[in-house]
Amino acid sequence: MKIAFDVDVIKDMGITRMVHQVAEWGYKYIEQSPHPQINPFYKHPKASREVITEYRNALKATGVEISSFIVVYRWSGPGEDRRVAAVKNWKRMIEIAVEMGVQVINTELAGNPNEPEICEELWYKSMEELLPIIEREGIRMEIQSHPWDFCELNNETCDLVKSLRSDNVKYLYSVPHTFFYDKGVGDVANMLRYAGDDLSHVLIADTHNHTKHCRYIVNPPGVDAAVHQHVGIGEGEVDFETLFNTLREMDFANKTFKVGGEPIIAASLFGYPEKMKYQAVETRERIERELLVK
Repeated sequence: MKIAFDVDVIKDMGITRMVHQVAEWGYKYIEQSPHPQINPFYKHPKASREVITEYRNALKATGVEISSFIVVYRWSGPGEDRRVAAVKNWKRMIEIAVEMGVQVINTELAGNPNEPEICEELWYKSMEELLPIIEREGIRMEIQSHPWDFCELNNETCDLVKSLRSDNVKYLYSVPHTFFYDKGVGDVANMLRYAGDDLSHVLIADTHNHTKHCRYIVNPPGVDAAVHQHVGIGEGEVDFETLFNTLREMDFANKTFKVGGEPIIAASLFGYPEKMKYQAVETRERIERELLVK
């Protein structure tokens, strides 16, 4: 199992310092979330020769590796022009991953929850184009549902992944999205087990249950917003004891996948950059203690 750190919270450091910081916190792997010089949100990937050279030099100097790229594109529309552009972005990002020797790219369903049928149709259309490419290039595509995606539910998203029947497409469970995944119940054990053998990646952060009265206050009342957090373990309401117990029962740490090899678990902490100097280390140590030292 690869334990990675999502560098979104420190991306403003610059690439070399960012990589060195991850190494100083004791991580061997980087989860490269959208970065303006590499794989920006929604836009065409950048990744110039100079950026790739700098990144490779920093990785070599520290011994850190990239476990995975995160990309977010409008590949499920709802507009066809956006979908076509997103597929073009995907194709370029696959080329960059192959160039960098990275076998895993994870992503979100995207789309619009108010137009789920149209978005699902367009998502399948995108997958018809992309699946042959990721299978040819040996990429593991991991799909998560994000708040405000066309599908926000764990089990339905798992069904979408499983429907493709491909060893190259797996499921990512994002812990800070837990209360969106089952409409506020927070039954992490049931959702992880439903994903089953298709679960290849877990993002670790806490969050509050947005369905509870006044957990979040948004003005004006009735705004159609999907609010959540990515805070440290214990700062929210996710049942981490059950989550880690279930991952142990599933032997998640010792799985091996036909594509991309080991599963990945990544610290995905965004809420308080000023806390990273200790939360990054505490989260890594908690993961190691719960899933490796038993």
